[in-house]
Amino acid sequence: MPEYQLEIKQVVDYPRCRIYRQFIQSLMNDRSIRVSGGSGLFYFAVLSNYANFRTSYRRIDGISYTVYPGEWVCTLKEVSEWFRTRFQCQALGILEELQRQHLISFLTLGRGKVIKYKIRSWKKHNTVLEYNAPCQKDTGFFFLPVSLTTELISTNRCSEMDVVLDLWMSAVYNDPQVEGSEMGPVIYLRNGSGNPLVTYSELGARWGLSKATVSRVLKKLSDAGYLSLMTFPGRHGNVIYLQNYLSTMFQISDVMIDKEEVAMVLNIKLELPAEGNQPEAQEPVTEHEVTVSEGLSCVSKSHIQIILEKMAKLLTAQGISCFGCPKSKYKLSPLSDACGKVYIHHTRDVSISRMGLTILCGDDRLVATFELTLSPCRENSMRRKD
Repeated sequence: MPEYQLEIKQVVDYPRCRIYRQFIQSLMNDRSIRVSGGSGLFYFAVLSNYANFRTSYRRIDGISYTVYPGEWVCTLKEVSEWFRTRFQCQALGILEELQRQHLISFLTLGRGKVIKYKIRSWKKHNTVLEYNAPCQKDTGFFFLPVSLTTELISTNRCSEMDVVLDLWMSAVYNDPQVEGSEMGPVIYLRNGSGNPLVTYSELGARWGLSKATVSRVLKKLSDAGYLSLMTFPGRHGNVIYLQNYLSTMFQISDVMIDKEEVAMVLNIKLELPAEGNQPEAQEPVTEHEVTVSEGLSCVSKSHIQIILEKMAKLLTAQGISCFGCPKSKYKLSPLSDACGKVYIHHTRDVSISRMGLTILCGDDRLVATFELTLSPCRENSMRRKD
């Protein structure tokens, strides 16, 4: 079987983050996410979503308006529908508040029925195209500065929509400076630590919400398919991965995130059940032929079985179907000094064992090979590295 390696890297632009217009449209159409009590982030993102990249024209009630880059013209009724306000005067109040913050400028035309607004920092953060053409409102990207996002969510209590947008713009993918980002788009609050672990207290302080409200909102967004929330024991905190981020931003398939793999990358101890108390129901690889070298005596057979089960789960999720075929055979063998080498990784004198996992087809044809690294933390527990 030929081997292929695909590496996709996001160009991380910390001063500003790009947002897909279609994503904003989907948020506007999702009536289950609340916008009340917002900080203004969602409202400003909606206005930016409709802003032009190039000069165009729009006709309203028989009058043609010229709309320049960073501008848009619409009715006050449309703005009220975008903002989900009950009355049009409430939408006008939101526009006035954004204007007081020097984020937009707007005019009321047609006796107050038509709004023409301008994103004041549009040319600084978005490309301006110097030709006239119709402007597509449901495709492409636009940029928002990260500093502006932080300022907006700090002005008032965040709505659920503001939380979604803040998480979306805080996502980092495949950045070597952020732990866990190579596994998927992880939420990183850019605090200089490079660690995506965050607590409900930190998120509550950021969004102006209580810990109980943060927990409720994140669970709601998780159930709705916006994110994957991983909670770790003790004082470690939580890790948040976005769902549908890669398919939206890069038009590629989204990846499955395994909690235990994240724990391994972040050096959070992975607890194994005590020997002799293993659950009998989890035996996905015992149907296959497994050969274990005598050189792996430093790792108990019961733990080797758990290792194989975990490998089966992870690799099957990544599209390697051999674990579902009864013809597959597996061989575990030690690598150089598998049980005697000393490896220092964040702690002192932590001995590790390295082993090779070979997958063979029914006729002993080599399919794939993997290297496993096991780091015992204490009795009946270990840290696993692939």
